[in-house]
Amino acid sequence: SISVFSCLSIAETTEEKFALYVEDIKKEALDKGYSLALINEAFKSVKYYKRAVKADKRQPEVVETLDTYLPKRVPEWKVKRARAQFKKHKEILTKVGKAYEVQPRFIVALWGLETNFGKIMGNFNVVSALTTLAFDGRREAFFKKELWAALTILKEGHIKAENMKGSWAGAMGQSQFMPSSFISYAVDGDGDGKKDIWSNQHDVFASMANYLRKQGWSDKLTWGRQVKLPENFDNSLAVPKNTGSRKNWLKAFAETERPLKDWHSFGLTRMDGRPLPNVNVTAALVYPDDHNGRVYLAYDNYKTLMHWNLSYYFVTSVGYLSDRIKYPAL
Repeated sequence: SISVFSCLSIAETTEEKFALYVEDIKKEALDKGYSLALINEAFKSVKYYKRAVKADKRQPEVVETLDTYLPKRVPEWKVKRARAQFKKHKEILTKVGKAYEVQPRFIVALWGLETNFGKIMGNFNVVSALTTLAFDGRREAFFKKELWAALTILKEGHIKAENMKGSWAGAMGQSQFMPSSFISYAVDGDGDGKKDIWSNQHDVFASMANYLRKQGWSDKLTWGRQVKLPENFDNSLAVPKNTGSRKNWLKAFAETERPLKDWHSFGLTRMDGRPLPNVNVTAALVYPDDHNGRVYLAYDNYKTLMHWNLSYYFVTSVGYLSDRIKYPAL
């Protein structure tokens, strides 16, 4: 058995190793051209987050189905809050929606699911979290890349180091952007010279809309729709459930998508039994669980949401909440 003293010495060793790692990181940052003043400020209170390593190693158990997941992720109180927030911020949302050609209800749905409308953004110091996970070593290159992006954000003056808070993995602000996503998609929505996804609502909404738009979103389409299958349906026509990567999933989507009229000819209907819409749109068929569970026709915007988070359950939650915001009409 391991004594208490042994446990303490292991902990001390980890802390000591982390301190040495931080010194190496600071040297590397200096070599990359970041100023000494910025580096010292960013790492002034850096600490090892044991909780971040534990969370990163923990593999979630697959025990959910969409029928158990959706009521937990999108309970009735969240629908009511989403509709209330939509009304409250309608002026900004309308401007952002027009500027980026993204329906505001999807921005609100993502906002609600990512951070409960800005209430739960994570309280980890982002530089500490990313340095900890890089130090852990299993995905060092990934987290170092995110760390350099975080330093760039600080260098550009969008936020101070002590206020740069996020999740254990370094996802930041009301939109939960990783630093590299911030660099790619965050925008200054109100023209004040800063991209503030932590406390500036205009910047939050515009940044989320910019992400969707840059990933191919079209406000001419919705996300998809739940459908009913006919008896003895050929399930091989659907996108395979486990494709292994986003690239493979997109390939499978492209190989299986068809015009809605084809899905109509195969006997698919809306949930109430009515025919599918008579519009010139292509869609792929997805089974978040299997063909005995809920079944969806996914439009092109579904692919954009899968870029945000490669999870059928997450995307279905966003789509479901956005539909509940729209209907009944506010």
